[in-house]
Amino acid sequence: MRVLALLALSVVAATAAAQSFPAKPPKLYVGFVPGGGVDQTARITTAKLSEVWGQPITVENKTGAGGTIAAAATAKSAPDGYTLVLCNVGSHGVGPALYKNPGYDALKDVTYIGMIGITPNMMAVHPSVPASTVAEFIAYAKANPGKLSYGSSGVGTSTHLGVELFKSMTGVDIVHVPYKGGAASSADLAAGQIQLVITNLPEQVAYVRSGRSRALGVSTAKRSPQFPDVPTISETVPGYEVTVWYGLCGPGAMPRALVERINADLVKTVTSPETTTRLSAVGIEPTPGTPEQFTDFVRADLAKWARVVKDAGIPAE
Repeated sequence: MRVLALLALSVVAATAAAQSFPAKPPKLYVGFVPGGGVDQTARITTAKLSEVWGQPITVENKTGAGGTIAAAATAKSAPDGYTLVLCNVGSHGVGPALYKNPGYDALKDVTYIGMIGITPNMMAVHPSVPASTVAEFIAYAKANPGKLSYGSSGVGTSTHLGVELFKSMTGVDIVHVPYKGGAASSADLAAGQIQLVITNLPEQVAYVRSGRSRALGVSTAKRSPQFPDVPTISETVPGYEVTVWYGLCGPGAMPRALVERINADLVKTVTSPETTTRLSAVGIEPTPGTPEQFTDFVRADLAKWARVVKDAGIPAE
């Protein structure tokens, strides 16, 4: 009876803590440099979420190792909801398959609170590249093996393995140039320092619309509503698909009542007209859901990227 009473008290305490959350400003880690897709998503989401919570949210860019440094720091934090991370396909999908020791178990040490949205990666080239279609780029790259370079937001990100997948499926030889974030690689593409990126769409919107880069395709199975005239890469390379996702994650073992409270506030945030409009403007489709749906989605994505890394013969870092 005493054990049951203690359990009941702990449940009551956890519920009370969830109801009063947040009593102080939470911290949100972003594993990439300012300006990229992950950072943009974090800034857009926290602008509304801080209103819902009545507390400012401290956004800290803790960069490096494809977002896994920020993910590891969050996993080692207290499971009280005050340290969260803008999790994404790089840090919680690709990274765990690529790094020997990312510093966390992507399932055991992470609480998947809720999805924010999904977006394609956009395949874009510098205007000097004589290609207006994916097929023309493949032909040009094959005619110039090893002479072209592509930028990524870091080793182990979807912008890295997405191109490696493209290379393995088309037989092209392109040199990898890793950056600390997609904003930096996109800026260098516009400057002509590299010739190709297949990077998060939000990072390319302004460059493509201003003519400083040329969009050839998107990585998802369907065309992007923001760029309906840009074909999917799979229309030329059947079977090619990379979906970029963003969500809110915390340390493992977060109390259920707290997870449900934060998820409910996140759904309210993502479905608000102002947040939906801002996310859509940068090419992100809002896709809120339950913690269970998010966990199942990530579990499948982890398995997918583990297969890609193995099939591509990419050594663990």
